[in-house]
Amino acid sequence: MKRIVCVAFALWTNFIHAEIQFTRVTDETGIQFRHFSGATGAKYLPETMGGGAAFFDYDNDNAPDLYFVNGAPLTENTKDVQPTNRLYRNSGKGTFVDVTEEAGVGNTDYGIGCCVADYNNDGNRDLFITNFGHNVLYRNNGDGSFTNVTHATGTIDEPCFSTGCAFADYNNDGWLDLVVVNYVLTDLETTPDCTQNGIPAYCRPEDFAPAPDVFYENNGDGTFTDVTQKAGITALGRGLGAIWTDVDNDGWVDLYIANDREANFLYHNNGDGTFTEVGELHGIARNEHGDTESSMGIDTADYDNDGDFDVILTHYQAETNTLYQNDGNGIFWDVTAQSRLSEPTLLPLAWGTGFVDLDNDGWLDLFFANGHLHDNIEALEEVGTYKQRNQLFHNQRNGAYTDISDISGEGMLIEKSSRGAVFGDYDNDGDLDILVMNIDDTPDLLRNDTPSVHHWLRINLIGSFNTKFTVGKFHRKGSNRDGLGARVILQLGDTRLLREIKSGASYLSQNSNQLLIGLGAADKVDRLVIHWQNGVQDEIENVQCNQWLTIQEGKGIISRKR
Repeated sequence: MKRIVCVAFALWTNFIHAEIQFTRVTDETGIQFRHFSGATGAKYLPETMGGGAAFFDYDNDNAPDLYFVNGAPLTENTKDVQPTNRLYRNSGKGTFVDVTEEAGVGNTDYGIGCCVADYNNDGNRDLFITNFGHNVLYRNNGDGSFTNVTHATGTIDEPCFSTGCAFADYNNDGWLDLVVVNYVLTDLETTPDCTQNGIPAYCRPEDFAPAPDVFYENNGDGTFTDVTQKAGITALGRGLGAIWTDVDNDGWVDLYIANDREANFLYHNNGDGTFTEVGELHGIARNEHGDTESSMGIDTADYDNDGDFDVILTHYQAETNTLYQNDGNGIFWDVTAQSRLSEPTLLPLAWGTGFVDLDNDGWLDLFFANGHLHDNIEALEEVGTYKQRNQLFHNQRNGAYTDISDISGEGMLIEKSSRGAVFGDYDNDGDLDILVMNIDDTPDLLRNDTPSVHHWLRINLIGSFNTKFTVGKFHRKGSNRDGLGARVILQLGDTRLLREIKSGASYLSQNSNQLLIGLGAADKVDRLVIHWQNGVQDEIENVQCNQWLTIQEGKGIISRKR
């Protein structure tokens, strides 16, 4: 009888569109953070750029916690209380508790962004912070506290204007490596005067020389080595976003870097410890008109369910956000116009973004966090506002998107100058929520209140780092503990969904690495396949819907919860 009811429900929901709704719940959940840009009217460029955040489970209780990256005074400290980054522990009861002091992660440098991963394979996720100045690496001690190991690990370098960062196992040795994207060469003493017609204004990116990016290889002993030159990560651009994904399905993760007013980079992984920059060759460096754009945020996912990873990039005012479709061989085509994203994304200035299934129908929607760079844009130009609404586009399942921002609840009607955006199921109710960071303002935690008419599956992956595997004729080491680089394929009748575990994404931020996958009307997954980065494959059949699974490399499902 239960099976009959599930099938009937599945058939019925084929005709239902769940109206996506978001409600702002920042205050009632106990979050009291407020971003501080340090702006004094001197128009220093870093004041406009920060606002990264992370959803990550630092204490392994299966409830995503929140980390906020804050700014700092750029000149004299005129505040009674020093602004700091803040860590909020998820109580598991719909609220958060500030645990910054006991965790020891209250960095007071000028923060820009962050990324998260278990770099030492000890089962606890660590935290890297990019700063205008020296960057910081916090090792998770596994007892609720962190230790600053920046100098000890070798990830310290000269002060720089660092922005995006992302972890990945680029050489398939089971240890997570780290790319740090740098923006421009600037300091407060030599900032030019960029006044426009007597009106104070921030300088353009072109007014500064681009800064070189840095790539660190994990030595497997708790330290990193700078292998930027050796690996060939040497192209110069004003970088902001960074993300790893395997664009051509060859088993080696490739690197995207989103550049501001420069051609974007696609570093193809050659599989021998080196990369080749192929952005222009693969159609991802410029838009369809051959123009470079002001790329801010980035995400990769299979939005059209055709079995390969596509790319979304956010851009400046008067530049559309750009959707690149993968042809299956790692060649990309600008399909922004065909997807109906051109006109509605032309006027907003967008930063954070994400391919995310917000109604669990099995098709990835798009979110954009918007807000202008100039706080006095109304005086500088005839078009543009500083505080803007964010945007939500629903996937129409035919390659096109529809703007549903105005009908998706009061949470989508907020007007602020937004930057980072991250996605995770903070209340563990089976749908994805959104956290938006705002410059010089409070963040917006948007609870997903969409009616539950579709099914879902939540998956947590654990790599078996200390295990040896035989793949064909080869002996392979187990994957990194976080499972970064793993691909998850779900077969639902004739429908095939592809998802991946990755670090970075959005704008200067980190999403929860627990996959929450919408199944639409399907009440079960006929076949679930995990393709671990080292070539190991786990297959599970007839997986029921609406449950949490923990899957370990080589062992399959080791725990489940309904």
